[in-house]
Amino acid sequence: MRADDDVLASAAHWPVARLATVGATGDVDLVPITFALSGASLVTAVDHKPKQSRQLRRLDNITHNPRVTVLVDHYDDDWSTLWWARLRGIASVVHDGPRFDDAIARLIAKYPQHYMRQPPQGPVIAVDIIDVRTWRAS
Repeated sequence: MRADDDVLASAAHWPVARLATVGATGDVDLVPITFALSGASLVTAVDHKPKQSRQLRRLDNITHNPRVTVLVDHYDDDWSTLWWARLRGIASVVHDGPRFDDAIARLIAKYPQHYMRQPPQGPVIAVDIIDVRTWRAS
């Protein structure tokens, strides 16, 4: 297994990532997300956690500029165990259909403790990954 593959395998199982989007003014918005990663596709969804609105800035940003970056990283006081994966891609907002259903199923499978009882209602952000960079301390 290549080092990149090893880091991506770790990233796929990691519980949280950060999604960066760019707004109409050029400002970068960064938010933590739950996600499912499979091959060249990453999905996340608007879920039931408290929010002021279901029309989130990240959704507006993706409509304006679909280029996004997702960072999955592991920090530990033992710096020999550090790693990160930066995934750049083209995002779309999906409200229904097969891609929506598949994304929700993938999120439920990864986070059954939260989403089995209350699946995300969406919308889904689907990212087609076009560039991957990884790093591992050792």
